[in-house]
Amino acid sequence: MAQPPHEPTPPAPAHRAPLFRPRATTLFRVALLGLGLVAVSAGYGTWQYFHSNYWNRIGFAPNQPVLFSHRHHAGELRIDCRNCHTSVEQTAFAGMPSTHTCLACHSQIFTDTTMLRPVVLSSSEDEPIAWNRVDQLPQHVYFNHSIHLAKGVACTECHGDIGNMAMTAKATPMTMRWCLDCHRDPSMRLHPRDEIFSPHPLPHCSRTEGEKLLAAYHISTRHLTNCSTCHH
Repeated sequence: MAQPPHEPTPPAPAHRAPLFRPRATTLFRVALLGLGLVAVSAGYGTWQYFHSNYWNRIGFAPNQPVLFSHRHHAGELRIDCRNCHTSVEQTAFAGMPSTHTCLACHSQIFTDTTMLRPVVLSSSEDEPIAWNRVDQLPQHVYFNHSIHLAKGVACTECHGDIGNMAMTAKATPMTMRWCLDCHRDPSMRLHPRDEIFSPHPLPHCSRTEGEKLLAAYHISTRHLTNCSTCHH
């Protein structure tokens, strides 16, 4: 009986090199971890930058037309803030000293100094001195100096150690979050009436003293964080 023809054995498939080497997975995981760290670092760095003193311009002291020193006038001579900022207790705006206010003292002292020359020129030309703002709030924010003073908020709570500033500099962020932190719990930032105009920072009171001041100033925190309180 005839035997069936012998079928040839198919050749073994050729060995192919793997597309990725074994360490590729490790490298991929390291790359993903690196990207994650970069993203987290970038986010953290951005957050720190936009909450930094540099971004908020803490310590920024713009040039002024007159070299006026709060350290000398308010700190050393102890001139009351209201002598120059005359409307601070009655209106939203603190008011800036007029040329006449300056010359009330300086018509007798330091009249021929270079520092006082812009004041003398302002008087002779009947032009007010153009002071440069230190603290600038957005136009959509409403801030009233008089109500804060009436409720026991001292000048230094916002303006810092003004009695030690040779050049007036920004001392606090004055951001929305900074304001809300105080509006949510103002008790420990309040002061008795006789301390409100101190040119130097005052220690914060205790919780118990703060609660008493809240009651004395008739402050209710119920509506202090409403949008309409600061955004009219």
